[in-house]
Amino acid sequence: MDEERPAPLRWLGSAALIGGVPVLLLALMALSGKADPGAALLAMALTALAALALARRWLGNLARLAAVLRRAAAGEGDWPGPPSAPPLLPALAEVSQGVARLARSLAERGELLERMRRADAAILESLPDPLLVLGADRAALRANAAARALFGARAAEAGPLAGDAAALLRHPALAGAVDRALAEGTRQAADVVLPVPVPRELAAQVIPLDPPLFDGGRLVVLLSDRTRERAVERMRADFVANASHELRTPLASLMGFIETLRGPARDDPEARARFLDIMAEQSERMRRLIEDLLGLSRIELAEHQAPTDRVALAVLARGEAEAMAPILASRHVSLSLELDEAAIAAPADAEQLAQVLRNLLENAVRHGQQGGEVKLAVARQGGARPGVTMSVTDDGPGIAREHIPRLTERFYRVDKARSRHAGGTGLGLAIVKHIVNRHRGQLHIESREGEGATFKVWLPAE
Repeated sequence: MDEERPAPLRWLGSAALIGGVPVLLLALMALSGKADPGAALLAMALTALAALALARRWLGNLARLAAVLRRAAAGEGDWPGPPSAPPLLPALAEVSQGVARLARSLAERGELLERMRRADAAILESLPDPLLVLGADRAALRANAAARALFGARAAEAGPLAGDAAALLRHPALAGAVDRALAEGTRQAADVVLPVPVPRELAAQVIPLDPPLFDGGRLVVLLSDRTRERAVERMRADFVANASHELRTPLASLMGFIETLRGPARDDPEARARFLDIMAEQSERMRRLIEDLLGLSRIELAEHQAPTDRVALAVLARGEAEAMAPILASRHVSLSLELDEAAIAAPADAEQLAQVLRNLLENAVRHGQQGGEVKLAVARQGGARPGVTMSVTDDGPGIAREHIPRLTERFYRVDKARSRHAGGTGLGLAIVKHIVNRHRGQLHIESREGEGATFKVWLPAE
């Protein structure tokens, strides 16, 4: 309350406390005749002046000490005062020294705490596994670089995450683990499967913090991405199953021709030449099949990791069109190009997008009319979903509506005999689908029987 009063009033109040009793005694002595009234009056005036001077000095000293304490509380260290300031009263000198030591100690502790906070933040930021810090309200307070990469946030965003992180925290398995950790105060584990934008499998550890962190963090959620490990397991099983199924027919053919060449056709040059051509064709088919299976497996392993580059689609399409020239010539097919030079896909992987174009063009040439036309278009797309598109259109027999949803399945063929005769492995569109998924894009197939087919790929853009 005294700080709200004007300085003169504070001085008068303090002076009254200091000199009030001596002045009162002198007045009583003068009134009772025990002291000369003139001398008593002079003594009273001198006492009042001395009390005012002492009160002003006392309040000035206290104000300096209060300033030191305020600066120490703000973490600004001790403040001895300007060089021209009068010295402290003896009674306050020791208090001032103690306050100065306290201020320095508080400043050192504040610096130590700040260094520890920065060190903790640096350690969390550099951890290879995604990590979230949750508050008592289960909201994300902090996320490290690995978590921001997992949820697609920009590297500069070091604060709480929204979107995918919020969806993850609402996942029933993880939400249950968070509730148990808060209620029981013990570490909890949960397995989480995120179906979009591509399937991801995460192992979560929820660790309660007691006492909580300085920013109110009560829980640490440590995530381990098990998508790659699960994909490797499925890849091994699928490779064995698919390879054993698809390789059985060409292997049986090779074994039959070898037995024939060893037996009845041993001395038949004409049959031997015909059988060797068929064996070479079957061997080439097996080679393509194994290469496509291995390529598909590699793509699936990295499907959950989004690409990071940018790709000029017109340049990419022009290069693939030139590479397809021998195949186009062999089928007497003409290729028309409609390329938007400003179409830039980002984030994107140039090698994988080239594989998408190559597979779509090969399908169009293989299933289109001999001597027909294939159209390749690259364009920007606006509207509600801005991005870029690549489309390949053929003039083939078209695809019945009931087959379109299954075209991207492994080894699915609308016309098995025609597809095998044309040299297809049944994996091209499956490869396209997984590459498009990795790019967080979409594959659209439009076709009617007798009217050809259009395969359009939408990709995010800059």
